[in-house]
Amino acid sequence: MKDFGVNLHLAGGETADVGDIVRTIDVGFTAFARMKRKEVMVNDVRPGDVIVGLSSSGQANYETEYNGGMGSNGLTAARHDVLAKKYAEKYPESFDPALPDDVVYTGKRDLTDTISIGDQSITIGKLILSPTRTYLPVMQEIFAQYRKKLHGVIHCTGGGQTKPLKFIKNVHVIKDQLFDLPPLFQLIQESSGTNWREMYQVFNMGHRMEFYVAPRHADAIIKISEQFGIEAKVIGKVKAAQGEKITVKSKYGKFEYGL
Repeated sequence: MKDFGVNLHLAGGETADVGDIVRTIDVGFTAFARMKRKEVMVNDVRPGDVIVGLSSSGQANYETEYNGGMGSNGLTAARHDVLAKKYAEKYPESFDPALPDDVVYTGKRDLTDTISIGDQSITIGKLILSPTRTYLPVMQEIFAQYRKKLHGVIHCTGGGQTKPLKFIKNVHVIKDQLFDLPPLFQLIQESSGTNWREMYQVFNMGHRMEFYVAPRHADAIIKISEQFGIEAKVIGKVKAAQGEKITVKSKYGKFEYGL
């Protein structure tokens, strides 16, 4: 990241389903930072905003290979839904023994099975374990040019496409121009039989970073993202409402969340 002017000092990370990873003791800690109050960005999503989404899959020009788009949420469900039961028998240490047998490695695929994506043949294992894409180089450039124009920046991790419900007030977020579904999420749905409404609640389904801006700024933000090899587009809009609501319109159905 230093090549892009991003200097990181990593203090650690986190795991979500700790029981599926940790067998003995989990030691947690929190790192704090100080910054000027005027530099703090507070979400203020407004009616009339459009939503610029940044793709979670593909290959950014700072990535070394194709990224399946998994991100930092949903990995536990994905591997149990997709991979075959033999992995439970061969690697019993890889899952929480308290889990019911009918939810442990219930799929039919091997880690070495391949999927054709474009002109590439990629293994299931690589797709599922694609590193969580960082958007820091893109965001740094967008912040430098449009920080005061941004009404909201939301990372669609925990909660998938319903994540904005945690940050909006009296608006209706309508996502009706989503990216084509990446092969990884199609694979997960086909393997698990999970209904599409839940899929959009658990997984990012194709884009993971959202910028809420006035329509006149959308094209410029899209161009900045594309300079880094990350596809971006207007994926929706915001309307006034009483309470908070999200509507997802996709080829797999229309789903509503919130009040």
